[in-house]
Amino acid sequence: MCLLLLAIRPDPRYALVVAANRDEMYARPAAPLGFWERSPGLLAGRDLEAGGTWLGLTRAGRFSALTNFRERARDSREAPSRGTLVAEFLSGQQEAPSFLDRLRAEGHRFRGFSMVFGTVERLFHFSNREARSGPLGPGLHGLSNGPLDAPWPKVSTGKERLRAALAGPNGDLCTGLFRLLSDRSPAPDSELPDTGVGLEWERLLSPCFVVTPIHGTRCSTVVMITSQGRAYVEERAFDFDGAPGTVRRFEFDLTMPAGVEGPAGSPRG
Repeated sequence: MCLLLLAIRPDPRYALVVAANRDEMYARPAAPLGFWERSPGLLAGRDLEAGGTWLGLTRAGRFSALTNFRERARDSREAPSRGTLVAEFLSGQQEAPSFLDRLRAEGHRFRGFSMVFGTVERLFHFSNREARSGPLGPGLHGLSNGPLDAPWPKVSTGKERLRAALAGPNGDLCTGLFRLLSDRSPAPDSELPDTGVGLEWERLLSPCFVVTPIHGTRCSTVVMITSQGRAYVEERAFDFDGAPGTVRRFEFDLTMPAGVEGPAGSPRG
């Protein structure tokens, strides 16, 4: 995941709204959004190389998503897959504060990452490249491949457009979220971060929607959870050149308290 925008209790209508783009190497195999066979209550895509995921939601209201830190000089291919952390939290029963303690103790074993996790009622943030961690308060938050709410162009612009989409007509929210995720406009050179990959790659990676010869936006995901606990999740996949692929939509009621089975969600497209 390389762009994660969250609105936590932004207004009386919604408990959580998420707009996210997963950027990954085109050659890395992945399964689309769906309920997992071994964890029937877990809705997520799946990394078929390491078995983890980048974003997911459970019927019991557990949510998690992860972004990588861009730090070429510190990259280590011997480290475990970061996506397994998301899958472990979503498929487990560990409470978020306890999982946060685990991340603080074990996060150094992984390459750089930021993770949002918890329940719809209370989300937490952790990064193994930042000193701060803990609960996320109500409002808008953004992550790309740097610190939480860093003023990268795609984060700042994404949060502004998320705010505008929330202020629009009720029926237009999903459309507005996918519109902002599809923006391929590069940022001005004067606004680009310096993450050690060189100016050409900073330009290529600066849009919300990324297309490069070897790496780019593989899917866009929107999650909308109402204050009454109704969840709508849609994933739009893309080919290596950014061409539209499959669309997967799920709608279901979250179960409260956790552990109580709710009505089944099913693909609607």
